[in-house]
Amino acid sequence: MNAVGIDVSKGKSMVMIMRSFGEVVASPFEANHSDSELGDLAKSLKSLSGETKVILECTGAYFYPIAHALHEAGLFVSIIHAKLIHDYGNNTIRKVKTDKADSIKIANYGLSNWMSLQRFCPEDDVRRSLRAYSRQYAKYTKLKVSLKNNFISLTDQTFPGVNELFSSPPRKSDGREKWLDFAAYFWHCECVASMSENAFTKRYQAWCTRNGYRFSKEKACDVYTAACDHTLVIPQNDTTELLVKQSVKQINAVSESIAIIAAEMKRLAAFLPEYSVVSAFYGVGEILCPQIMAEVGNIYRFKHKGALVCFSGLEAPPYQSGKLESANRAISKKGSPHL
Repeated sequence: MNAVGIDVSKGKSMVMIMRSFGEVVASPFEANHSDSELGDLAKSLKSLSGETKVILECTGAYFYPIAHALHEAGLFVSIIHAKLIHDYGNNTIRKVKTDKADSIKIANYGLSNWMSLQRFCPEDDVRRSLRAYSRQYAKYTKLKVSLKNNFISLTDQTFPGVNELFSSPPRKSDGREKWLDFAAYFWHCECVASMSENAFTKRYQAWCTRNGYRFSKEKACDVYTAACDHTLVIPQNDTTELLVKQSVKQINAVSESIAIIAAEMKRLAAFLPEYSVVSAFYGVGEILCPQIMAEVGNIYRFKHKGALVCFSGLEAPPYQSGKLESANRAISKKGSPHL
């Protein structure tokens, strides 16, 4: 039996071929992630005598091109969790971290766990796209929160409390928020306080009509009162205006991207058979539903419900020693960080 250990990195991989009892078939060598080199690698592996299994470490998205290419070539490919590789065979004092050493370690892991290796099954394009959109949605959302916190800190010096004057949720079409657009137009409290209340009310009504927001005379009075009751703020000048408007422009650009990604996530999730089941769960909304589906993937790859619980990192491993058997245990948190 031939264990092919592949240490994957960006654009290239280190390949090591080994048999039982430490017999080296091929010393570690590099293989670039190109069609020609992966094709040559597949041909050389298929020419080996005996059963051949390819073992790769799950390293983000880098492993997928080579795993898919070798799988399509008809080879047995197995993807192993990075922690299992990390914890395997650490019976040495001297710590070595090189691509060659890692490929040897992965090949040895394959030989030690030959019978329990699971065959890699590529996901369909819809699930891969849904996961990519879900990860981007999470990153853009984190960026938006950071930008909004920074902008609130800025408005505390230009228009204190403006973010608390409006409670309208983001628009689904473009993700824009009323208070952000208001803060960009009336970028300083003096822009409001310098007018009479009646003049501001008319101008605010015209602004709401122009931007598609609901007008409320009571809200106009609250905003005018807050603007006139301001404390010491930074000066009203061109520099401050540029700073405020650029900050809002950045947030709106990210919000628009989030709205587009969310719409595409919902569209892709609707193609999958489990969509109606997941969306019916209590507490699962139109955004959380495709996120769960993206991270869980094909539900049929789990042999039982406990496997899904472990994959999510929600299981509480047993703890028993001698007469001690703990009943109160914490969850492992060893599963997918996205779930």
